Parts: sequence; C-alpha cells; structure tokens
Amino acid sequence: QVQLVESGGGLVQAGGSLRLSCVASGSIFDFNIMDWYRQAPGKQGELVARIIGSGSTTYPDSVKGRFTISRDNAKNTVYLQMNSLKPEDTAVYYCHGITAIANKDYWGQGTQVTVSS
Repeated sequence: QVQLVESGGGLVQAGGSLRLSCVASGSIFDFNIMDWYRQAPGKQGELVARIIGSGSTTYPDSVKGRFTISRDNAKNTVYLQMNSLKPEDTAVYYCHGITAIANKDYWGQGTQVTVSS
C-alpha cells in the first residue's frame, strides 16, 4: 500500500515562502499524475498545482506565477514551492496522486499552511 506523507507547512508572514514536500512510500514512477490541493475552512477544495508524467504542469490563476510544483523521481518526492504568500493561501494542503495503472487515487494526510497579514 502506497502512502503519501506531506511536510513543510507552518506559519509564515504575507510575502514569505514555504516549500511543501510529499514523499511516497513507494515509487512515484507509479503515479502518472501528482498534484496539490488545498482546503480552507468554509471553502471548496481547490486544485493548486498538477504535474503530469514527464513534467507538464498546470496551475489555477490564483497561484500562477507564485507556486511551482516539481518532482524528484530519485527521492520519490513531489514539492510545492510557494512564494509571495498571501493570507488567502491559508489552508490545509494535501498531496494527491493517481496511478498510471488502474487510475487509483492516493491522498496524504495534509499539512497546515497559515499566512499572517
């Protein structure tokens, strides 16, 4: 059973940066799609970054130019670099992966990001 474990969340002032990590217990080669979602209290969950296969990435307008997703296959890790953070980025951030075979979903436990104004 593959597990995804996030780390790197915390409290940061507006304008600051954080880097989230998501380590897979198995090989991330198994995942065709890996992404980061966030869930803020009282709001719908939002996809904030996606990386597909060889490295194609997509971002919503709300984070484009500020967030960068990347993957290190040798370390079985996906990263989310978050720069120029805003209070509205405050949320629990979840790592998510979809396997290439069987299209199976895996989720991490989440990591809290709090941006103070």
